[in-house]
Amino acid sequence: MSEISPRRRVDDHNEELRAADGRVPGRRGRATRQRLLACTRDMLTSTSYRDVKVIDIAREAGTSPATFYQYFADVEAATLVVAEEMAQHGQHLRVIITEGSWAEGEAMATALDLVDAFLAFWDDHRSVLRVVDLATDEGDGRFQKIRVRLLNDITTALADVVREAQKGHRIPTVIDPMAEAGVLVAMLAHTATHQYGFEFWGIRTAKLRQSMARHVSWGVTGIIPPD
Repeated sequence: MSEISPRRRVDDHNEELRAADGRVPGRRGRATRQRLLACTRDMLTSTSYRDVKVIDIAREAGTSPATFYQYFADVEAATLVVAEEMAQHGQHLRVIITEGSWAEGEAMATALDLVDAFLAFWDDHRSVLRVVDLATDEGDGRFQKIRVRLLNDITTALADVVREAQKGHRIPTVIDPMAEAGVLVAMLAHTATHQYGFEFWGIRTAKLRQSMARHVSWGVTGIIPPD
């Protein structure tokens, strides 16, 4: 595979930062853009997505609606960038899977690392993930692609662990690795989304993470975790 040239990377980065009027912002412009994105992200934590207004974001950022429109066509466009950045931050979840050890005696610790990172990531980005889910349910393909990419990267990484376990005859070959991994990722995402609901039901987070990790560890290695 050919390496992407430094010039190509710069061009791609500039394309991502390109303002609504087609210009590539300078240092001060990039700082303003990031401030607008940060304010959009903050407002999503306290205001319903449908109620977030350009004038409110601009006021919070200490600038004007006209400046906002230099960088984004509307609130939806800014939110889409925020969601893209969120998905980039989620890459560390895949790294935990690919760089952690799934050997017997170590798999449970790796699974716990993954669960803890999953719960923390969902907690840190809860408001943005809620918007992504809402827009996806409404059929917005742009937000749907972000959600699919985020979860698919984790799923394919876990599926690779399942395939290795199948080579060692710990998991039957009739089990589809992607299906097994997909079920586990769905469990992680759904549980992380509703973790505070579990606490309301009297299920302590410490017990919840242990149960989640056991399912992940056993599901991808075929080895029953120790008590």
